[in-house]
Amino acid sequence: MQRVFQHQPLFETYQLDAAYDEMFDVEGNSREQYRALQDRLIELSPADLDQRQHAADLSFLNQGITFTVYGGDEGTERIFPYDLLPRILTSAEWETIERGLTQRITALNLFLRDIYHEGHILADGTLPRELIYTCRHFRREMRGVRVPQDIYIAVVGSDLIRMTDGRFCVLEDNLRVPSGVSYMLTNRQVIKNAFPRLFANYGIRPIDHYGQALLATLRALSPPHRPDPRIVLLTPGVYNSAYFEHAFLARQMGIELVEGRDLLVHDNVVYMRTTAGLRRVDVIYRRIDDDFVDPLAFRADTVLGVPGLLNAYRAGNIALANAVGTGIADDKALYAYVPMIIRYYLGEEPILPNVETYLLSDASQRSYVLEHLEELVVKAVGESGGYGMLIGPHSTAEQRDTFRKQILTDPRNYIAQPTLLFSRAPCFIDGKVEPRHVDLRPYILYGDKVTIAPGGLTRVALRRGSLVVNSSQGGGSKDTWVLYDQPQEASLKK
Repeated sequence: MQRVFQHQPLFETYQLDAAYDEMFDVEGNSREQYRALQDRLIELSPADLDQRQHAADLSFLNQGITFTVYGGDEGTERIFPYDLLPRILTSAEWETIERGLTQRITALNLFLRDIYHEGHILADGTLPRELIYTCRHFRREMRGVRVPQDIYIAVVGSDLIRMTDGRFCVLEDNLRVPSGVSYMLTNRQVIKNAFPRLFANYGIRPIDHYGQALLATLRALSPPHRPDPRIVLLTPGVYNSAYFEHAFLARQMGIELVEGRDLLVHDNVVYMRTTAGLRRVDVIYRRIDDDFVDPLAFRADTVLGVPGLLNAYRAGNIALANAVGTGIADDKALYAYVPMIIRYYLGEEPILPNVETYLLSDASQRSYVLEHLEELVVKAVGESGGYGMLIGPHSTAEQRDTFRKQILTDPRNYIAQPTLLFSRAPCFIDGKVEPRHVDLRPYILYGDKVTIAPGGLTRVALRRGSLVVNSSQGGGSKDTWVLYDQPQEASLKK
């Protein structure tokens, strides 16, 4: 390991290793886009930064920005951990990310349409049928259903990591009910207060328009005979881990936040109960999984959904974002085929690469993985939030034995990937600036056009040495700055 700026108190414990460092190059020199931030940090004392961090934490507390951890001993509601220092991307870096995600989402949408209609990619043997038909997110009820504008995935949050060579690659796609965008937006407001002059002079692309861009995307899905559509956000309720986000986004868009009990279906038309009587609903931005949207079609024991909603959807009287059945493309086993899907539907090479992935339903790949469990990361194909995962180098023999048995019992349910040394970014921790591993979740909207908020949610593994960025597993987040141009150092001293 190499230390940088040992003569600067804030940076005296900052060390470089084999991971790509977002702030410093391999020689320990600050990257151009970070120089003005570094200069500002050197001017500040740890007490100054502590004060700003405390003000940021207080802002999150006062706004009720929390998340829920189920099964914890310390209570369920927690303030979302926030790191004060931004992650900064250049215009050129963002241009590659934007092109790559637009390409990826376009191809996945075409794939979903094909799977639920003609099935060309299955008929010609390009993709194995069993991969689709054994996916628990495949919904036979959606076969032949025409979705509005043929858009299956209107709201997406893909997870990217930066490799040791500086390239970004896609770790996974989140296509069902991607969360976290409210933290992206609130992080931005908090950092504007923490570093007002620095922020104002840095040339940062805005993200404040996201709420209206999301609303425009949902409007684009409305039935053609409804020129002034009524749009609602369907939440599981106040006890859901992302309820803050549901309420936040509903306010941002100026639409109603509803639960399943607030809606009903009559003659295949969806209505909302109001104090003035029933009002027709045209678009539902749903934040509940397929299993719970309609007890008549899926899980009969749920009270979260709306009885008859699927029939109204099939009749074309309601639009859902995202469409029912999009979880196929969320399956981590299908992830391995996405580069091929891009080539198949677009005739293009992927702009953003995938991480090497082993499919454990394949006997030879399974054999290799079982022999190298201590080196690999094993993931359950349908889990999220850092659950259902084995990180081989940090695992015990007992944990590896448990996963070995699970893999042998149900190999289709698991994939494996190399243990990745993804990039690290500077964080303010215990009075010092230290590097921590980060990923990036940009948010993509697909309506009349593809819109990507410049930046996204940078998630941070706040525990030293940890690779797990999920908030439920000890992670936090920080603001992500995408620059119009490189900052001019002379104007950014304050």
